[in-house]
Amino acid sequence: MLQVLAIAGGGAAGALMRFWTANAVYQWLGRSFPYGTLAVNVIGSFLMGLLFILLIERVTLAAEWRAALLVGFLGAFTTFSTFSIETLNLIEQADYFKAGFNILISVAACMLAVWGGVMLGRQL
Repeated sequence: MLQVLAIAGGGAAGALMRFWTANAVYQWLGRSFPYGTLAVNVIGSFLMGLLFILLIERVTLAAEWRAALLVGFLGAFTTFSTFSIETLNLIEQADYFKAGFNILISVAACMLAVWGGVMLGRQL
């Protein structure tokens, strides 16, 4: 039961952080492209790679804390479902270039980010 509460708490914090981060990015870059979603997905992917290495291989941390951070916080912070609906909206608006670019850059940037997080975690 403690692990469930930890995930719920981490999820609440991650959802709020996603909201604040995405809105800050949209205020900075505008809403003509899903920049906010892209930003949280890249940041979340980097943190997943880094924290996975740190919390699984480097630091002894209670399972509840690992679950709170990796499952709860990062699960709520990253926004694959938002990415999906925003991309579908671009397709429905016949903006195929932006839709394709969003798919390409999101997958490539998130894979690079998670790799970067893993590499940094292994160096610490």
